[in-house]
Amino acid sequence: MKIIQTVEVKQILTEKSRAELHEKFSARKRKLQQECDQLRFEQKRLEKSAKYSPMILKQYFTKEIDDRLEKIKLLDFQLEQLHILPLGSELKEREVQALVDVRIGDRWDDIMHTRAIVIEDGMVKEIR
Repeated sequence: MKIIQTVEVKQILTEKSRAELHEKFSARKRKLQQECDQLRFEQKRLEKSAKYSPMILKQYFTKEIDDRLEKIKLLDFQLEQLHILPLGSELKEREVQALVDVRIGDRWDDIMHTRAIVIEDGMVKEIR
């Protein structure tokens, strides 16, 4: 019988992966800042059209902008932590699903033990 199990994918922090993560976080941050600017522009445009209540517009756009600003703060924190972490640290990148064979006589604890795939600079280094 086969079962589906969640497997963690961990990345070992190297100079190359640090630079890639920094660029990835910075790009997300720039995108969120652009979205905030676009939302502000859209809010002003809709306020001038007078089709909607100014109070409702302000509430909606304030919430949307605040959501993005919160995400920007989180990215700033992640960027800060990225510079603090020593090289060789393992970072949880994501989780994937894997098929695991289960046979009569297998030890259940061994099957359910947390599994992980360790990646270093884009190459699988270890499977635990």
